[in-house]
Amino acid sequence: MKKYYIYAAFMFFAAFASCKTEDYEWENWTYTAVPIVQVNTAKSALPTQQTGNVSFFNLKDPNVANQEFEFTLDWEGFDRVEVSSIEVYVNYTAHTGTAPLYPIAISSPGNQYPSQSQFPLPSTVGTSDKLYETVTTFPKTYTLTAGQLAQITGTNLSTVKANDYFLFKFILNLSDGRRIVGFQDNVCDESRGEPGDCRVGVRFKNQ
Repeated sequence: MKKYYIYAAFMFFAAFASCKTEDYEWENWTYTAVPIVQVNTAKSALPTQQTGNVSFFNLKDPNVANQEFEFTLDWEGFDRVEVSSIEVYVNYTAHTGTAPLYPIAISSPGNQYPSQSQFPLPSTVGTSDKLYETVTTFPKTYTLTAGQLAQITGTNLSTVKANDYFLFKFILNLSDGRRIVGFQDNVCDESRGEPGDCRVGVRFKNQ
């Protein structure tokens, strides 16, 4: 009787497999790498959280143009793939709608990650994003002032308002020839603590 059940189960699964009529793209998955960023929280004009991947400029400072934003860019291939270069894009966004809580609220339990994403999702590169440079040597540290970022993005710093932000995004070129132009949202969401950082930014506040 036991052999009969095993045989019947085998025939059921064989019949089920033979009924497959469509192939899906997600079935042919492969490994990729992810960008990794680390914000220099000491450079932020206002207190920030390392895991938030966000820094701040303070508009109340008359010398706001010289305030600095610093982060280090690297990558992780999980011993599966190698990165040959990362394309770094940047944009300026005039914020609309509701801004993330400040001071940054930390989720519980864990007390490690922000309770909400710090920038809108998704984080794919769009037409408003400017290619800043293509990096081939890692890790790479960026130190830029508010004035420099305004010049790069063509922004009039005198018109910036609280909660506007500069945002950096990344496209990975892998050594096997693949170009990774987008990641699933939960790789980019600061509130999830996923093993990848496909964006980092600096937000204006008036504190």
